Amino acid sequence: MDDPLDLTAVGRDPDAFEAFYREHLPWVRRFVARRVDDPHLAADLTADVFMAVVDGAAGYRASAGTPAAWLAGVARNVVADHVRRRARETRATARISGRALLDDHALERLAERIDGERLARELYRSLAALPDNQRAVVELVAVDGLSLVDAAHALGISPGAARVRYHRARARLQHALPSPFEVTA
Repeated sequence: MDDPLDLTAVGRDPDAFEAFYREHLPWVRRFVARRVDDPHLAADLTADVFMAVVDGAAGYRASAGTPAAWLAGVARNVVADHVRRRARETRATARISGRALLDDHALERLAERIDGERLARELYRSLAALPDNQRAVVELVAVDGLSLVDAAHALGISPGAARVRYHRARARLQHALPSPFEVTA
């Protein structure tokens, strides 16, 4: 998911945005599909992630981490913002917002993707018993495939703190999860 492209150009250059979008769209779709089970909402959140990328690209600093870590942080923030908004909004408003924008074929593809990520969502739900700071590191490393260093950058913590949190989370999960979900290094 690393990108040699000048990420700061994504917000001002349509060609740079298109290249970034095409390269990272599959990862963002998987990231969102593991966290929501409604295809309309998945489409909306995926679009919101890329809107946030355009809005925030000028502020990207390579010294703060890789583009992959930055994108993971953006995606996490977008999903977290949605959860906070949803707590304040009614379900009817949330359902109406995106359905008219999907045709039957797109809806079917999203439903298949969400179905394919069902096991990952079940595992993700089992992570709910972890403290928030440990769960965030596990999600980025074990679920989303980032390195511990990239996860640390995405979370705004030191790599050492990320390693400690990850180790503690693994120890808790090894006791809590059934054997098919054993956590490996």
